[in-house]
Amino acid sequence: MNKSFCNIIFYLIILIQSINAFENPFSFKGLFWTSTLTSNDVPNSRSSIESTMGYIPTLSLFKELSNNKLVDTEWAYRLDSFYSGDSLFNKNESYHRYWVRYSSEKLEVRLGLQKIVFGPSFVLRSLSWFDTIDLKDPTGQTDGVEALRLRWFPSNSLSLWSWAINNDQDTLSHGSRVELSNSLGEWGLTYHQDPSNSLQPIGQIGVPIFGAHSRFAIDYRYDGFIGFWNESVLVSSDKSEIIMATVGADYTLPIATGILVMAEYMSISNKIDSGELSQSYTALMTSMPLGMVHQLMFISQFDLEENRSYNYLRWSSTYDHYSLNFILSISPKRADYNLSEEHLPRSLAGFGTGFQFMFIYNH
Repeated sequence: MNKSFCNIIFYLIILIQSINAFENPFSFKGLFWTSTLTSNDVPNSRSSIESTMGYIPTLSLFKELSNNKLVDTEWAYRLDSFYSGDSLFNKNESYHRYWVRYSSEKLEVRLGLQKIVFGPSFVLRSLSWFDTIDLKDPTGQTDGVEALRLRWFPSNSLSLWSWAINNDQDTLSHGSRVELSNSLGEWGLTYHQDPSNSLQPIGQIGVPIFGAHSRFAIDYRYDGFIGFWNESVLVSSDKSEIIMATVGADYTLPIATGILVMAEYMSISNKIDSGELSQSYTALMTSMPLGMVHQLMFISQFDLEENRSYNYLRWSSTYDHYSLNFILSISPKRADYNLSEEHLPRSLAGFGTGFQFMFIYNH
């Protein structure tokens, strides 16, 4: 019996015991989504219509203790199906969350499969170390990591994080983070040590890192007349040294109900042995609410080295329990990449001009 399966059994036992021990009724909720996508760039032997369906049921329990202390637990399972025309080409069933948490006014301790997210950037996220959050995904979901995470809040302006993460190879990595807030802005300092020998993607762009490595980062955000932020990351190993930096700014134009305008720039320097690879990206985003229900968002991302652009326009209508999302995307075609088709993803998403409709229901 592998270690991951043992962990799942352990948390299920805790969950069952929690149902019997907690006085308050448990909470059951779920997220369901379905979408249909069509594109003018269709891979061989695939349909021009692609559809997905997913569901995440979530069970939560909590028990309030004395002196504003709380013990709670959450269990969620994810089911995804992907269709090309009428044919099922991919199916996923996996645990989405299972964790137990103790929290008080000054301390939070969480154990299990959970999300760990930090950093001020929105699109070009250098600090996307342990999550897969994508602003273009209307569901807002992310993969989790098996971890023990502690957060301590000695004051309203200071928080200290610490974590230990177990990866798919049962290798334990660890790190910590300090967050400070004052009149000059919000500061973050992060360190992570990973002894794993596996290949891992770093950041939202997915820069590959091979073997054991250390990660150092400093980030900053200031909210004044404009919002401004920076994320600077150094990833160091025996084989390479990666420097990633993201700077961004946003401003709300006083037009109608307000138009949010945001811009980010990312530079990447990857030194491998005697060579060096450089990459740079920009991202522009505008978002405008149209009344209480509708919202229009546009994101344009540019790969400056490869001279490629990716454009995304979404109209969302959000109600109490469901939302309707109409998405137009314009991306490079498969022929624009210097790769054979078999080395590119088979999905329609991310290639050519596509139109997608997504329905999301929360209960």
